[in-house]
Amino acid sequence: MLKDTFFSFTTPETDGSLLKTTITLNSAHDIFKGHFPGNPVVPGVCMMQMIKEVLEDHLDKKLQLIKADNIKFLSFMDPNQHEQVGLEVKISMIEGHVKADAQLVNEGIVFLKFKGVFK
Repeated sequence: MLKDTFFSFTTPETDGSLLKTTITLNSAHDIFKGHFPGNPVVPGVCMMQMIKEVLEDHLDKKLQLIKADNIKFLSFMDPNQHEQVGLEVKISMIEGHVKADAQLVNEGIVFLKFKGVFK
């Protein structure tokens, strides 16, 4: 779990199937000592984990990624330059699974576009 150590987030707002929250990164986290010293970059796997953990918190249940249809890492996320990023997730239910169409953004910069299914 990265929540509360690597990142925190505001109480999500929902509008129908759209969930929005603001994520605050911990630029002092040990991950950045190795990824990369002097030039910190949020690892892609951590971006995906943040989406999963926000969804788990919102849905109040544990999730497991079972399918990732489309993952695009579009920009580097430097926690010193982008301490806060927006997360937008369109959620739908398909045969008991959670389908997520998400993106991480800040001031017009899209860092990640993600489409996946969780069970």
